[in-house]
Amino acid sequence: MIKTLTRIPVANYSNVKARAGYSIKMGDKEIALFKISNGNVYALENRSPHPKGGVLSEGLVSGEYVYCPVFDWKISLIDGKVQAPDEGQVTTFQVEIQEDIVFIVL
Repeated sequence: MIKTLTRIPVANYSNVKARAGYSIKMGDKEIALFKISNGNVYALENRSPHPKGGVLSEGLVSGEYVYCPVFDWKISLIDGKVQAPDEGQVTTFQVEIQEDIVFIVL
């Protein structure tokens, strides 16, 4: 079976501020976009992997990590893994940028 990828435009690149979260809704999914200081954009599920939750788009961005604003868990923007000593992972989404448009690839 061939899997078809869908590119969904979600934001203007120039409107996504560096080192800040940007929350978007896609159907029943809430996704957090993050632009880091080198200009790369990452997309994660907008929910902390902590059992009590939290909204990642409100977290502090440092390098290629976002810190859960409620529980201070350090989460990789690249692969969604929580850094030790904590454990967990959030879903990541592929991002493409073309002519100032940020796309999520599903």
